[in-house]
Amino acid sequence: MSLAAAGCGEEKAEEARSGAAPNEEAAEEAPAEPSSSGEGATTKGAFGKEPTVTVPEGAQAPTELETKDLSPGKGPAAKSGDQLAVNYHGVAFSTGEVFDSSFGRGQTLPVELGAGGVIPGFEQGLEGMKAGGRRQITIPPELAYGPQGSPPAIGPNETLVFVLDLVSIK
Repeated sequence: MSLAAAGCGEEKAEEARSGAAPNEEAAEEAPAEPSSSGEGATTKGAFGKEPTVTVPEGAQAPTELETKDLSPGKGPAAKSGDQLAVNYHGVAFSTGEVFDSSFGRGQTLPVELGAGGVIPGFEQGLEGMKAGGRRQITIPPELAYGPQGSPPAIGPNETLVFVLDLVSIK
């Protein structure tokens, strides 16, 4: 799976359903309230720290792109043509499993907004964000990988949940 085409890579990680923080120190530094879009995924954690995403058992996946600002950021909103530096954490909605996260690698993903270098839902989810902002997005399959998926980490017709930290806009 290609990060440039995906907005995500090949890293499989812990199950997010467990509710356990990736590390307890991050959880202690993250007093942010859990946020949710309806009965979907919830996110805990502060900007710059690897988040914990939980998808409730039996939750219905949305059929449209959902965005939820967890912290708004400051300055101008990201627009087409901007060069963005983004940290991301991706979870499969159906399983709650983390399939990729840039946080542990210590390297942001460069994205030129509007260039089509990432899946459509990932790009649309970045629009309007401000530097220093954290946003949870839930992407339906037709704005992600559709019926082909992106094996082995992302199955066919999978809904994806991302937590995006917009580090900078140029």
